[in-house]
Amino acid sequence: MDVKQYMVDVGQKARQASRVVAAADSGVKNQALLAIADAIETSRETLIAANAKDLENGRSNGLDEPLLDRLELTPGRIDTMIEGLHQVAALPEPVGAITDLNYRPSGIQVGKMRVPLGVIGIIYESRPNVTVEAASLCLKSGNATILRGGSEAIHSNQAVAQCIVQGLSSVGLPETAVQVLETTDRAAVGELITMPEYVDVIVPRGGKGLIERISNDAKVTVIKHLDGICHTYIDDQADLEKAYAIAVNAKTQRYGTCNTMETLLVAEGIAEDILPRLAATYQEKGVELRGCLNVCALLSDAIPATAADWDTEYLAPILSIKIVRDMDEAIEHINQHSSQHSETIVTENYTRGRRFLLEVDSSSVMINASTRFADGFEYGLGAEIGISTDKIHARGPVGLEGLTSQKWIVLGDGHIRQ
Repeated sequence: MDVKQYMVDVGQKARQASRVVAAADSGVKNQALLAIADAIETSRETLIAANAKDLENGRSNGLDEPLLDRLELTPGRIDTMIEGLHQVAALPEPVGAITDLNYRPSGIQVGKMRVPLGVIGIIYESRPNVTVEAASLCLKSGNATILRGGSEAIHSNQAVAQCIVQGLSSVGLPETAVQVLETTDRAAVGELITMPEYVDVIVPRGGKGLIERISNDAKVTVIKHLDGICHTYIDDQADLEKAYAIAVNAKTQRYGTCNTMETLLVAEGIAEDILPRLAATYQEKGVELRGCLNVCALLSDAIPATAADWDTEYLAPILSIKIVRDMDEAIEHINQHSSQHSETIVTENYTRGRRFLLEVDSSSVMINASTRFADGFEYGLGAEIGISTDKIHARGPVGLEGLTSQKWIVLGDGHIRQ
């Protein structure tokens, strides 16, 4: 296969399809989503058989158990895919919404209209359900999409792709509105991220190495986050029961997610009151504690933290802890070491909480809530395509609105400029 020519062909088809999808009626897009859900329902055996090939190949190639778990399409995960399509179909239509419409002294009306981005390339690993999630969000937001899943899921993704094609064609939308790449050649990724004439945005979903490579090499705008180094700061005016519950949940509810707390900051005035209790719970749950000198003096089970610990996303039952003088030092530490993902303060002092919201420079900043809430579903977006820690266009969980832009519109009635 000539990968370069193949990708040009894919790109041209996506660009053509994007114009059709952008103009599609909301009802037609929703019908397509429901038709895809029906196709998945009737193709369960085909999907599981294709997935079994990927699992067999994965075991033969030495994939570890966590990756095999992410790869597996269980009946429950197929149910979730179907339910997700129904949920996205039920979300409000973002495209065409007009806001901020005002009359100008000249008599014209000026406002903004929400419009699709165009063609979105999505690069992801392992999980076949991402194929459906990404396709549904792009379709609902009026975009065409090119999907490049991991080679380990090629059979599963192609089986899902057939369901998507069936759903699109059943309502008269172009089958090329969602294209799942048929090649596992890594050169296809290099072509995809360097085709600005065909692709408007790239969304990478995967490990830090993948995202760094794409960010460095792409000639197309990238919506991304590299790390999830998230912080919880317990203020000396915190409710200790709230602080305990939040600090435990933020770390231990799930270890391998980007919104899991990796560093706990505690004001020195309440460190002796809260840290021993937290440490006992973390120990019960098998969490290794790495602390500053003051933490190690207070907690016998803590080991000294290195400079690298403050900049590490563990994605594991490991937690770095630092005792800070006050909120000033906490904010300084966060803004120096955070990956600008998600941070929270636990405090009963409203003024301090408001200041924390203003001065902490991250995509999600919270008061008295676990960082684990930094999620598109929890934010009411219905679903998300990923998390963005960039500052332009989309920031934080990227849902339907994040997959659109705005253009200025002007309404006149024969008005001319004097």
